[in-house]
Amino acid sequence: MDESGCAMTMQLGALIGTVGTLVGILFGYLGWRQDDKKELQADAAGSGELRSDINYIKRGIDDIRVDMKVQEKRVTELAERVTRVEESTKQAHKRIDKLEE
Repeated sequence: MDESGCAMTMQLGALIGTVGTLVGILFGYLGWRQDDKKELQADAAGSGELRSDINYIKRGIDDIRVDMKVQEKRVTELAERVTRVEESTKQAHKRIDKLEE
């Protein structure tokens, strides 16, 4: 081979190396983007599941609050009844005391 053929072969080798490098960089970038998209999708799915769980907990808390209000009403009613029974018992004791005298 002469000098021009050798130089051309070297230039061709450099060109192939450069193109190979650029193609490698391109594929690497595309792979990274694909992985990034998958990661975002996984994060979004996890976030959706978390929101669903939080909503479920909120509904449970709301149910507990309703139950507590019902129980508070029952306790208030019982307290009123106990007060009336105590008053009635007090009157009954007064009558019994008068009978014993």
